[in-house]
Amino acid sequence: MYTPYPSERSREVGERVEAFVRNVVVPYENDPRRTAHGPTQELVEELRAKARAAGVMTPHILSDGSHMTQLETAAVLKRSGLSPLGPIAVNTMAPDEGNMFLLGKVATPAQKAKYLDRLVSGHARSAFYMTEPAVDGGAGSDPSMLQTTAVQQGDRWVINGRKMFITGAEGAEVGIVMARSNTGDKVQATMFLVSLPHPAIRIERILDTIDSSMPGGHALIVIDNLVVPQEDVLGEVHEGFRYAQIRLSPARLSHCMRWFGGAARAHEIATAYAVKRKAFGKPLIDHEGVGFMLADNLIDLQQAALMIDWCAGVLDSGSQATTESSMAKVAVSDALFRVADRCVQVMGGTGVSRDTIVEQIFREVRAFRIYDGPTEVHKWSLAKKMKRDALHGGSHD
Repeated sequence: MYTPYPSERSREVGERVEAFVRNVVVPYENDPRRTAHGPTQELVEELRAKARAAGVMTPHILSDGSHMTQLETAAVLKRSGLSPLGPIAVNTMAPDEGNMFLLGKVATPAQKAKYLDRLVSGHARSAFYMTEPAVDGGAGSDPSMLQTTAVQQGDRWVINGRKMFITGAEGAEVGIVMARSNTGDKVQATMFLVSLPHPAIRIERILDTIDSSMPGGHALIVIDNLVVPQEDVLGEVHEGFRYAQIRLSPARLSHCMRWFGGAARAHEIATAYAVKRKAFGKPLIDHEGVGFMLADNLIDLQQAALMIDWCAGVLDSGSQATTESSMAKVAVSDALFRVADRCVQVMGGTGVSRDTIVEQIFREVRAFRIYDGPTEVHKWSLAKKMKRDALHGGSHD
């Protein structure tokens, strides 16, 4: 799909994932269990049972527990995203994919046995509790504004606060809570693992959002005197911001991978429509205004695929790829939105209806331009880096 497979094992896995999504998952796109807040738990379990039977459950994590390279993962996740239900079925969806990656890097063996194993097997879902309500002045794009507190009391921690836009919280079994843990002026954060549901973590409401692909939707959460034992601290105390960076760069690139697949599928549908539908005596694709839009789609998709693979290669080199992932997030999310928007335009009334999956892909990709950092925040971060480099003689490569 626009770039070669980086290895034979990625080809074998990617081809199986693509066949499964196209042949098994796509027919579920009209299933009534797809709700405004994501597919129901019943539908998730049904799809995952079929994924296990097909041998494509969590395909980017190998049988020995190791992770494919990021470049190989890109080849697989692009194909899992050919349907909005694909990543859910094969367990490559956010936030689980990013949470599994983080736990694999940071968790202790005991924590992996307790929290990670059921995520990898697809028998449990997870939630990442970091973003906070704007009305509380809490953390959004700026994690240093974190308001949720964690106070140590002997060998346990007591956590209080509110969280916002927590994806998948309803129905999750594993939670990672980010809380402010410093006692002095310097803002420090710690991550905590929690078994869900928990009486101290209450869903106040599920938000009605433009997107509808993620199980459990996006929730407003109240955390009221949550007690976490020391053994459920994820990694080291006060290292939460550092661990967030370990998670966020690969996670935002994974979003690019998955929604590349969705945009590529929308382009397939729009192209087929333009070839068959006639207007003014000839197929739509023969009208320059339509043909040029589809040509622009092909160009944007190719550039997005290359950008994803470039950033994946940087991550595989051992870099955190903070700058590169910001660049990829901006370029890919904006390009995929252009692709989806053109698909809707080419298909006219059909494009804005729910007779095809194009309408949902358009909504999902629009939300992606906000999720994991709005375009403008990433550009601001890049501009700050350019200023630092210019003032301190940094690289101009």
